[in-house]
Amino acid sequence: MALKFAFLLALAALCVATADASYRYEAPQASEESHEEEEEKDYGPAKYDFAWAVEDEESGNDFGHQEERDGDRTDGSYYVQLPDGRLQKVTYYVDGDSGYVAEVTYEGEAHYPEPESTEEEEEEEEERRGYSYAPPRSFYGAPH
Repeated sequence: MALKFAFLLALAALCVATADASYRYEAPQASEESHEEEEEKDYGPAKYDFAWAVEDEESGNDFGHQEERDGDRTDGSYYVQLPDGRLQKVTYYVDGDSGYVAEVTYEGEAHYPEPESTEEEEEEEEERRGYSYAPPRSFYGAPH
């Protein structure tokens, strides 16, 4: 038993001793030169614009988004056709550290159609009205 323990101890020591430092991970060390290079890069103020929209009559989808940015100022809007028939529009801007400032508006009037019932559903409802609730019968009894 002692021989097995000594063998395992020697094997563990051998593994630790032969471990190559190149297999270990350490965070990369940045030189002062690389920091100076990053600080010198000037990409200029942010400037972009985009717009996209989806309009599919078959599914009823109608929504879109547009945005433009120039430096610290961002302006945009998006819209969506709601299921109740109204068009929801959100117009927003961000100016520097002002945060997101939005105005939400709705166009049109909401319509909620009455649900249509079929003749079969009406017959089922009439049958339900004729019945009253009764608790289930017990099938259990005392043992004989």
